[in-house]
Amino acid sequence: MQKLLAPTPEESKPVSMAERISSSPPPKPVQTSAFTTAFGCPREFLNNRFVYLVISPRARGLSIGVNMNPDKHCNFDCPYCEVNRSLPAGEQALDVDVMAAELQATLALASDGRLRELPCYRNAPDELLKLRHVTLSGDGEPTICPNFVEAVHAVIHVRALRKFPFFKIVLITNATGLDLPQVQQALKFFTAQDEICVKLDAGTQAYMNQVNRPDCSLEKVLANILLTARRRPVVIQSLFPLLNGQEPRAQEVEQYAQRLKELKENGAQISLVQIYSATRPTPHSECGHLPLKSLSRIAQAVRNATGLKTEVF
Repeated sequence: MQKLLAPTPEESKPVSMAERISSSPPPKPVQTSAFTTAFGCPREFLNNRFVYLVISPRARGLSIGVNMNPDKHCNFDCPYCEVNRSLPAGEQALDVDVMAAELQATLALASDGRLRELPCYRNAPDELLKLRHVTLSGDGEPTICPNFVEAVHAVIHVRALRKFPFFKIVLITNATGLDLPQVQQALKFFTAQDEICVKLDAGTQAYMNQVNRPDCSLEKVLANILLTARRRPVVIQSLFPLLNGQEPRAQEVEQYAQRLKELKENGAQISLVQIYSATRPTPHSECGHLPLKSLSRIAQAVRNATGLKTEVF
């Protein structure tokens, strides 16, 4: 689960998206080489404080994100994370009312086809501008957001207004807060179409300490995944970076696949495992991108050990 940079104070000025589009000069032609892949387009906050757009490879199209942790608070310190926590945060807390208004305005842009008026999306294929979901994610771990319940209720309320086509809600989490009573309460309002994507990057505590630098144990992460996945299907998202030029050892990959096997055997409903690597710039120079060949080898190890549907990105 890669975290993303919050908007700067300049980006956070209260200028509406409609005003921005109507007052902007005609977009300059976009070089095809600059758009080598639509997935390379960075997050676009559209002068919002909490809601952003991104074309996501794992969503296979447009994702509208809610930055649940604009203060950059996280209980992991992953070396592949692109959030620079040495810089001050643009916001100190999620304002749920402002977020809900921004979400409605952003949904309107997407559903009306007005995203093409923005330079970044001018040449994007139609399929990639189709809204896939609204994510609860951002610059930290969303389940430790102090007003997590209120935020979930607000997003569900926006959907219930039926002003826009039905959209799926996706929670992207490192699983550490899934056992919190307020999180359990909020997740009861998720429909069967909604989705929980949980991070699992390691099969041993030692490797987890390298790739996640967490404030908790792997045992807790696995227990919380099992707690949730016994009740509803989850997607496992696993990022394998190149650390100091070193790929994950074969023994670690084997242990990772074994943890997935144990989850499945103990009743976890895992609809999909997504294997990918670091792709965005990070403040940590020791982190690099794992070759596709290596990612494919990890995915095959998972298939062999578990029989789970596994995809590589």
